[in-house]
Amino acid sequence: MKLLADENFDNDILRGLVRRDPAFDVIRVQDLPEIAGQDDPTVLFWATSINRILLTHDLSTMIPALHEYLRDAVGCTPIVMVPDSLPISIAIEEILLLDQFAIDSDWIAGVIYLPIP
Repeated sequence: MKLLADENFDNDILRGLVRRDPAFDVIRVQDLPEIAGQDDPTVLFWATSINRILLTHDLSTMIPALHEYLRDAVGCTPIVMVPDSLPISIAIEEILLLDQFAIDSDWIAGVIYLPIP
């Protein structure tokens, strides 16, 4: 699973993911000068164009951005919504479970909310 973490994604979670799995494949938006500081629809477009699943905490802004993006596009990368209120250790475990066990059909809905019931 190849991920793109949006600019506001908790770096403690990202460090925990890489600490647990040094081969974990995640890129941070703020490390990419071509999209750092861009709005959510631009980040969605970029994530889709490079085939990366988007990790975000921005539930209130990302859903409207997704609707705006889909007005002009045929498809969109999957988005993993991680609430700020989710404890870091649980977020890490849930994301690692997705990485290890998710199959293609799990991503059809387009948006996955953590924690997974």
